[in-house]
This record gives sequence, C-alpha cells and structure tokens, in this order.
Amino acid sequence: MYKKFITLFIPIAIGTILLSGAIQAQDTVRINFRQAVDLALASNVAYQIQANNMEVLKLQKQSALLYHLPNANINTSFSQQSGQQFQQIEGEIVVTNVTNEVVNAGLNMSMPIFNAGRRILDTQSAKLAYEAGGKGLDRASQQVMFDVARRYLQVLLDQEIVRISKENLENQQELLRQIEGFLEAGLRTMSDKYNQQSEVARLESVVVDAELQYQNDIWDLSEYLQLEAGVVPVLESVDPRSEGARFEGMSMPELYDIAQANRADGTQQELLVTSFKKDMQAIKAMYYPRLGAFYNYNTFFTSLDDRNLQDQLWKVYPQNTLGLSLAIPIFNNFQNRLDVSRSRVAYKNQILQNESVNRKIYQDVKLAYLNYMAAVKKEGNTGIQVMAAAEAQNAISERFRLGISNFVDLATSNQQLVSAQADQAQAIYTLFFQEVLMQHALGTLEVLK
Repeated sequence: MYKKFITLFIPIAIGTILLSGAIQAQDTVRINFRQAVDLALASNVAYQIQANNMEVLKLQKQSALLYHLPNANINTSFSQQSGQQFQQIEGEIVVTNVTNEVVNAGLNMSMPIFNAGRRILDTQSAKLAYEAGGKGLDRASQQVMFDVARRYLQVLLDQEIVRISKENLENQQELLRQIEGFLEAGLRTMSDKYNQQSEVARLESVVVDAELQYQNDIWDLSEYLQLEAGVVPVLESVDPRSEGARFEGMSMPELYDIAQANRADGTQQELLVTSFKKDMQAIKAMYYPRLGAFYNYNTFFTSLDDRNLQDQLWKVYPQNTLGLSLAIPIFNNFQNRLDVSRSRVAYKNQILQNESVNRKIYQDVKLAYLNYMAAVKKEGNTGIQVMAAAEAQNAISERFRLGISNFVDLATSNQQLVSAQADQAQAIYTLFFQEVLMQHALGTLEVLK
C-alpha cells in the first residue's frame, strides 16, 4: 500500500511543481493601449535621451539669459611668510627676520557693456535650441506611440487569426464526425473519411503556426515595453472599425500642407537652422571691439600690524577699483576666423539637414497616402469576398450533404472561406494601422497623456 501511494504521489507532485513553475515563469499583466504607450515612453532609450538633453538645453537657455547680468566672485586666501620681511619703521625700511601671517579678501564684478550684440544673439540662439529640443521630444514620443501601435495591432491581428483558425478546425472536426456517421450508414466512402482526416491534420498545423506567430509577436511587444522577464501582456482589444476613411477625399497637396504645419521634426530643423545662424553671427561679433565695466574691492590683514583683524580688513587696507576695459582684437592666431569658419559649416550642414527632412516628410506622406488608399480598397473588396465565399460554402455544404458534390469541392470552398475571413481580418487591421501611419506621417498623432 505504501509503495502504491508513493507511486501515485511522485507523478502528482512532479506535475504540480512543473505546473506551478510554468505559471511563475510566465505571469500575465493586463494592459490597454494607453498603458502600453506609458510603459514604452518610460523605458525607450531614444526618448529618455531626448528628455535628458532637454534638461541641458533648459540650463543653456537660463545661462544665456543670466549672461546679461554682472559676474560676481568673492576670493580669499591665507598665507604665512617666514624669513626676511620688509617693514617701514619711522620712515625707514627695516629688514627683520619674522613670521608674517597674511589674509587677503576681495570682491570682483564685471559686466560686458558692448560686444557687438553677442549677448542678444546667444540668448536668441539658446531659446531657439530649447524650442527645437522640445519639438524633437514631441516627435520622439510620436515615434514611440507609432511603434507601440504597430506591435499592439499586430498582436490583436494574430489573436483574430488564431480564433479563425481554431473555429475552422472545430468545424472540420465536426464535419469529420459527420462523415464517419455517413460512412457507417453507407452514404460515404473511405476516401472521403481519409481526405477529411488529412484536412483536419492540415488545419491543426495551421493553428500551430498561427499560435506560434502570436507568441513571437507578443514577446516582441513585451520586449519593446521592457516588461520583467517572463511577464506576458494581455491586451485589451480595440475596435479596428472605429476609424473611418478620413483621408480618402483629400489630395496630396492638402496632406503635405498639413504635414508641413504639424510635423515636429520639420519644425525642429527650421528652428535649428535659425539657431545655428544666430550662433554664427554671435561668433562673428568677436571680430569687433568689446567694452566692459568692472569693479574690484580688495583688502588684507597682516600680523605685522598690531591692529585687530576687523580694523585692518574694513578700515585700514580696503581698496575700491571701478573702471572700464576695452579689448580690440588685432591678431590671435586666426582663432576667431577658425571659430567663424566652423560655425558657418555647421550652419550650412543644418540647412542641408533641413532640406533632407523636408524631402523625407513629403516621401512619408506620399507613401502613407498610397498605402492608405490601397488599404481602403482592400477592406471593401474583402467584405465582398467573405460574403461570396460564405454563400458558396453554404451551397456546396448542402450539396455535399445530399451527396451531389464531392469532397474536393467541399474542401476547396471551405479553404476559400477561411482564406477570405483571414484576408478580411488582415484588411481591417491594416486599414486601422494605415490610419495611424497617416497620422504619424502628417504629425497629427496625439500622444496620450
């Protein structure tokens, strides 16, 4: 009895452990599209780099604004001098061997008065660069949302394909049972049974392939969202028919005008062109004289003086200096010319980059529009295809039941119906995705907050 109990317990225990391990190894988390976008924005490297760069651009903008204010520095030092010291005693210079402790302190302030407009140009350039960075961040967030939408919709499409495949398999299994009953009644031949068994086996392989494709795509989405290892997202469905053909009646010039007004990357490049131009003009200002004002307050304490620290620092030795400084560039080893040349090249390169982005925007809109119109036509055609295939399949099934049609006709009609249903599901989700792609190309894709 004990051995029999052990024999039964061990397989059950092993099965329980394996089952619990499988459950722990593949946890699920239910998310909707908005949550998927939030997860992607929080983990996407390119987006986070853009967000970090915005902090630097913000500080650069603040620094350029504060550059209009004076610079102020406080300096102090302490030193000890040992050895021969010069002292003035009763009108005579006396050299004695003593130790002298010295404390120096000072306040220095400076402010540019005229530098050929460089302060204003630097401020304008920093402001434009910050605005361009914001546009770049907006485009990066749209790109993340687009990538999530593409993967999200692909998983939903895979689920629909799996559902269609399983439903077709169940129908063919039921037909196999009917054929077996007809065979026992002498209404069908063995060849019909074998043909149907072959069809069922083929459809089982189709289900396996569909489920494998679903697993590949769901893990791809999980990796993009940077979920924990072993965690699989369970997606909330969306209505792929919710979006109408909003762009069907619009012309290409109208769409391109919308893209030019809304594409954040296009606006970013235009802002950068102006910013680089301001930088070049600011560096050219170094060719001209610069006028500045300064103020220095210096004082010190020495142990050779018998008066106390406070009197020496604040009453005896303070010095105030107020003045103007003029710097006229004459020759500095062509450093100014080199800086201007570099800034001019950067400005020209940015113009080329702006032109390249504008061409890409037009190409994106053109290709998205062509694919969108093709998706609209396919969605309409597949609706007719499914309706016709369903009618044909019903008619042939009835003829097969009555013994008028053969198995080949039945199998062909069934395959055509399933193919039409899969094509329709593909067309519906493709049209929905092309709608998202059009919004992405036009720059009107709204990122969920």
